[in-house]
Amino acid sequence: MSARLALLTGATGYIGRHTVDALLAAGWRVRALCRGEEPELTKKGVQVVRGDVLIKDSVARALEGVDAVIHGAGVVSRDTDDTAQMLRVHVVGTQHVVGLAAEQRVGRIVHLSTSGTVAVGDDPELVYREDDPVPFAHLVRFPYYLSKWLAERAADDAVRMAGSRAHFITLNPSLALGPGDLRGSSTLDVQRYLKREIPMVPSGGFSFVDARDVAHMAVTALESGKSGERYLLGALNCTWADFFRRLHQVSGVAGPPVAIAMPKRVTTLGVALLERVAGVLGGTLPVTTLEAEMASAYWYCDSRKAERQLGFAPRDPMTTILDTVKDIRGEGRRERVV
Repeated sequence: MSARLALLTGATGYIGRHTVDALLAAGWRVRALCRGEEPELTKKGVQVVRGDVLIKDSVARALEGVDAVIHGAGVVSRDTDDTAQMLRVHVVGTQHVVGLAAEQRVGRIVHLSTSGTVAVGDDPELVYREDDPVPFAHLVRFPYYLSKWLAERAADDAVRMAGSRAHFITLNPSLALGPGDLRGSSTLDVQRYLKREIPMVPSGGFSFVDARDVAHMAVTALESGKSGERYLLGALNCTWADFFRRLHQVSGVAGPPVAIAMPKRVTTLGVALLERVAGVLGGTLPVTTLEAEMASAYWYCDSRKAERQLGFAPRDPMTTILDTVKDIRGEGRRERVV
């Protein structure tokens, strides 16, 4: 009897590459929907189907004969100019992938979203759970997270409209760190820290998780997740000040020049003023006002549901930070030396 076949979208992305390895290690055959030739995936034995999540016919072709789907294709950006693209890829792409998979009675479907669709607010004492209210006040200010929330709604609607009995599960990982972020989108703040481009310590806090652990949980959810559930995945909730202390410890690079966490209003107004000055002088800042506002919020999440139901056991957060720094510096490989 041949191994089960899983379709993976987003296989060339940060978490996607780790998910390929996790699927293969678990004994799955893997098919990837990709826009171009991907010789590295082919070398691993992955079936590469040319196409795009925005092209419905190519999605249907990629779904032929599969037993399960992990939908992870997406665009990670903090640039408001990318809003339209994020909406297309996240919402329309999810409608195509999840909708067609449900219509074709694919047995198991896992949708990779983000913790930011539920776990964000202004209260440093709150740690958010899967059933907490939608944080609309923040989503409308942060296009990436709004598009991901709309994608979750699109996926839920697609499964319901198809009347499918498929096991459909949503994973909501926090910020992914660790090795292998070839595009540098997820580990951007660590890169900036190592280059000493962050001018001050933000007042907020966030959660992070190792990309390798997210990949492992995607396969676990595919095999044993409870249908209709969503799972937050975070290894550590920490303030930016605490995170920078940890980065200093493993990298030897000192923190921002302004070492005291600034209040939210001071941070956002200060960055906005610096942005204007840079604009007048024809330069740019490494940190935007939107990013400063995001860093002043609190993105703490509670992963106990995933621990109970999926056996989620994240690795030591300091190991993740160390591996992130080593990878960015190119230790063990030749790219991106900082």
